[in-house]
Amino acid sequence: MKAIIPVAGIGTRLRPHTHTQPKALIPIAGKPILAHITENLIEAGIKDFVFVIGYLGDKIEQYILQNYPDINAQFVIQTTGKGVGHAIWLAKSCILADEEILIVFGDTIIEGNLKEICKQEGNYLGVKKVEDPRLFGVAEIDKEGKILRVIEKPTIPKSNMALVGVYKIKDSQLLLSFLDNNLAQNLKTHGEFTLTDAIMQMIDKGKEFFTFGVSNWFDCGKKEVLLETNSLLLKKLNYNTAQYVFENTIIIPPVFIGEGCKISNSIIGPNVSIGENAILNYATIYDSIIGPYAQIEFAILHRSLIGNDALLKGMSQSLNIGDSTEINFG
Repeated sequence: MKAIIPVAGIGTRLRPHTHTQPKALIPIAGKPILAHITENLIEAGIKDFVFVIGYLGDKIEQYILQNYPDINAQFVIQTTGKGVGHAIWLAKSCILADEEILIVFGDTIIEGNLKEICKQEGNYLGVKKVEDPRLFGVAEIDKEGKILRVIEKPTIPKSNMALVGVYKIKDSQLLLSFLDNNLAQNLKTHGEFTLTDAIMQMIDKGKEFFTFGVSNWFDCGKKEVLLETNSLLLKKLNYNTAQYVFENTIIIPPVFIGEGCKISNSIIGPNVSIGENAILNYATIYDSIIGPYAQIEFAILHRSLIGNDALLKGMSQSLNIGDSTEINFG
């Protein structure tokens, strides 16, 4: 089994953070999105990886090679954003003739039994029920869990079962042949070469696809989802906050604080992830992600995403306020 992870997207919904680093390397609960994905796959028994990189892809390659030297990692470059179908097609030279593949989107963290899914015979797509399926690929399913139809971002969905960005494909060469045909004929959906179109063509040719459910699914493409994911993963990972001892500082778990941080006169938590070597003084922070080497002083932050090396200095006031007084700094 080989994992194919497309991480070439430019992450427009997470700007300005993605101007200087790939979306997949934005930290959540103590490590980058891509680290959560890669480690989940390693835990499932996968050792062979193909990363389809593009925008700032050298940073992704460097991160993987430095942090996961024991995996067999290959890197394929996608120079233009033509869609996930195009990304998988580019990886065709890395896929053996009879090799099964597990495709996992590079901004998708799931909680499910990947190890068990990898053992199953046949083709399987991860799904989860959502309120608004128009934003995702959608699977129409019969009572036995067999997929009848898949469609990308339907205007009028006939199902609320969204594809979560995890695809276990036994018939990889057939998938690649349909992707090859779609590229040759310039067959696009919503302006991109989609994986969904090629899978539907496989279904039309008689190949069976089944679903597997996931307990949690985090599509980490927006700030709000990043913060929600950070909160849930911090609770699940349950870091030992007793190790965090800082001058005149209160820690309210769940919290992750990286090595080398200097924190004083602050209240940190709950639901806060702080990267290594950050400096915080007179800061109150909750429900937030603070990047490595950031410096924050005299500030109150909530539901905030602060990038690497950022500097924020707020107001420091000494006030003597009498009765019936109103002061509004807003």
